[in-house]
Parts: sequence; C-alpha cells; structure tokens
Amino acid sequence: MNVLHSTTPKSERRTDLNLTQQWNSIDWKIVRATVNRLQTRIAKAVFEGKYGLAKRIQYLLTHSYSAKLLTVRIVTQNRGKRTPGIDGELWTSSKDKMLAALSLSDKQYQAQPLKRIYIPKPGKDTKRPLSIPTMYDRAMQALYGLALQPVAETLADSRSFGFRLFRSAQDASQYLFVCLRHKAGAEWILEGDIKGCFDNISHQWLKDNVLIDSSILNQFLKSGYLYEQTLFPTDQGTPQGGIISPILANLALDGMENIIMQRYLKMKVHFVRYADDFVITAPTMEIAEELKVLISSFLSERGLVLSESKTKITHINDGFDFLGYNIRKYKGVLLMKPSKESVKKITRKIGLVLLRAAAWNQEQVIQILNPIIKGWTNYHRHIASKDTFNRMDYIVWNQLWKWAKRRHSDKGYKWIAQRYWSKVGNRNWIFCTDNQRLRMFSETPIRRHFMIKLEMNPYLDHEYFIGRVDGMKRRTPDVQVKLTYFPICRPKFGL
Repeated sequence: MNVLHSTTPKSERRTDLNLTQQWNSIDWKIVRATVNRLQTRIAKAVFEGKYGLAKRIQYLLTHSYSAKLLTVRIVTQNRGKRTPGIDGELWTSSKDKMLAALSLSDKQYQAQPLKRIYIPKPGKDTKRPLSIPTMYDRAMQALYGLALQPVAETLADSRSFGFRLFRSAQDASQYLFVCLRHKAGAEWILEGDIKGCFDNISHQWLKDNVLIDSSILNQFLKSGYLYEQTLFPTDQGTPQGGIISPILANLALDGMENIIMQRYLKMKVHFVRYADDFVITAPTMEIAEELKVLISSFLSERGLVLSESKTKITHINDGFDFLGYNIRKYKGVLLMKPSKESVKKITRKIGLVLLRAAAWNQEQVIQILNPIIKGWTNYHRHIASKDTFNRMDYIVWNQLWKWAKRRHSDKGYKWIAQRYWSKVGNRNWIFCTDNQRLRMFSETPIRRHFMIKLEMNPYLDHEYFIGRVDGMKRRTPDVQVKLTYFPICRPKFGL
C-alpha cells in the first residue's frame, strides 16, 4: 500500500492534481497576447498624455488572471529562481506555481524584508550589496513591472539603451561611433558615472513622479533588509536584486537628455546612456565642464551625485572606455576596439575556469569554455576586434598548455601536443576530442551592427521590431534572436 496515499485525504489529492493540470495546460501564447494588449493600451494612453486612463488600465493589468500567471512564470524561470528570500520558500512544482498565481493580491499587501548578501565586484577587492526579495515579493514586483514598463518605454530618453526592451550595448556603441567618426566631430568627452545609483535614489521623488500605485511602491521601497539577523531600514534607493529596480532607476534618470538638448541643440553635443553610465560629447572642454554642472544639478533633485573618481573629461585622441569598448581617434580616424579591461576580464575568467579544472577531462573543459568564448566574441564582433581575437587565441592556447602540463607533469611536450591538439582542415593546434572542439576567437566574423531607430517603441511599433528580428536572424544565424515583449527581461539579440 502507498503510505502517502493512505494518509492524504482524497479531496486534497484531487486538489493537488487539479492545480498541477491547470498550470501544465496553460496556453502561454494567449496569456502573453492578453498582457501585451493591455500594455499596448497603457503605452498609447501615456503617449497621448492621458495619464488617468493609463492608471486605470494599469489597475486592469495588475488584477488580471493572465498577468498573474505570467509574473509567476517570469520569477520561476529567471536566474534567481533557486535563491530563496528570508522565508526560504521556492516555487518549484506546478502546484506551487499555480497556488502562487491564485494568491497574488494587493489587498493588505505588506512586503517582507529583503535578504542582504554581499558579492565581490569582478576584479576588485570590494563587495557590492545584493538584496534578495521573497518569491511572493518578486512576483508582486514583476506584476507591477508589467504595468510600469510601457510607461517607462514611452517616456524614456531616446538615447538610453540600458535595461530597455530590444536595446543593447551594441546600439549604444554604434550610436557613439556615428557621432564621433567625422573629422570635424566633437573632440571632448564627458564620461559620467553615478555614485551608488540604485542605493541612493530619492524615495520621495519616485513617489511623486512614477505612475504606479503609491501604496504598493511604498511597500517595495520601505521593506527594509535583514543582515546577520538584524533588521535595517531602507530610507533611500531601490534594492539591487529587485525585479522592478532597473525600471525605477531608468525612470529616475530619464529627462537627462532633454535638459542637455534644450541648451545645446545646435552644437556638437550628443548624449548616450546605458543604465547609470553615460557619455556626452562636447566641442570644447569648457562646454564639457558646463555639462557636468548641469547633470549634477539634475541628479541632485533625485538624491544622486556624480562619482568624482569615475567622472572625467577626456580628449578623443586620448580615447575612453565605455561598456567594454575602447573608443579613440588615431590621426583623425576613429577606431572602436575591445578595451584592455575587457580583455583582462575574459583572460582572468578563462584562467579561473582552468584553475578549477585540474581534475576535469578535455570534453568538460571544452563544454565550459565554448559558451564563454562565444558570448564574448559575439559582444565584440561588430567593432574592430579581429586583431584582439587573434591575440586572444594565442593567450588561451598558452593557458591551455599550462593546464595540460599540470595534468601530465611527467610527460614530454610531444606527447601532450598529440594528446590534446589536432589538425582540423587547414588549422593546426586545434584543442579537440573525437566529439568536440574548442571554439576559437578568430572564427567569429566581424559584422557591422545595424542600430535601432531611436524613436521606436516596442509597444507601439510591433511591425518594426518583428522585421528587425527577422533581419538579424538572416545576418547572424549563429546568434540566437528571440522576439519577446516580456517587460522583465534583458534584450536577447546583438549579444
């Protein structure tokens, strides 16, 4: 006799089965279409300046069955799905997910404190705080993020590219290239970085200016965090780790472009922002200084300040780094290449993998390294990176040779070479097995990136984005391109 069935009432077993069947039988195309239809209505209302109507449609969306199903799917499929909050709860089974969707409600909603952890910054000795909400709070943030994203996309600066739908770092870099490539272009660059952007945004400014249910927003902002069994209040900022935080940060920084263009419309002043990093071009150093003061005034209203150490004014002939790219003019010719820091990071990352791989076989090493190499080369494939790719092949070959020597310290060079490297086609020294081979950096062809039209809105210009995705699939068949109107996601293409 099955002990579980003998002790569990039949009514409960039937309920569990029904909930599981309900979740597994959901038609997600219909769910997405329903949510997208409401999001489009919100975007149209905001575009026409009908904020009252937009807020009423937001209420319909946040109380709709489809939106609740979709938010549960979002939080149970993202990267943090196996990281619990302070309650230790995870939604892993279909039954759990269905119960969660049915339980989402704004009635008497009270956000639980965040679980605070500190993670090391890449390549630095310092750590940054990460705040982890409970699964229920994540779902509530995702639900209200669905309603807020169309507002953010419609009101966004046209030259803002970070945490935006269907925009990427490649779009930002390509726009900068277009602005700076001319011989008579702007020569001075203001590199801006906001000090602790997520941690210091004014709560009062968000409450006064963000189109969202104020009581729910207050719960998100004032939940506090728990660290070493001590509860700390959150009087400012949005938690790094919260699903809705990037949307709120973008809304707080939108408007920067307008104040710049109003004052310097007919000058060689161009603005590009990616999350809290931005670049402004200027014809003279004096104008760059003026822009710095102007931006500082704009940020102070939102409780933010520029980082003195990271904000600097640079001449284009000296070059500057932005989003992992180095942008510089050489005798009047603009070149964009992978930055030295980006090369150091990928070299260090591969080195750390091989350090952990002392007991791995060759196939395991290849399986781990190939996605790393593919991701890095696809990110840099649209710029002048061919020489860097060739150099990286040489660096990785040396790292692999050291790894192989450590594994077989008693063997000679010839034996090691024959054991791990082979000739494939016209190429010698290919790190491979009978079934797999390591991807080489130089195999990735250089392809120009076609920049997005800045005025396009993913909720109002569906046909443009469908055509753009189809075009990218034809140009770069080896890069996965996925068309989705999920608001809580990073852009999938161009990477």
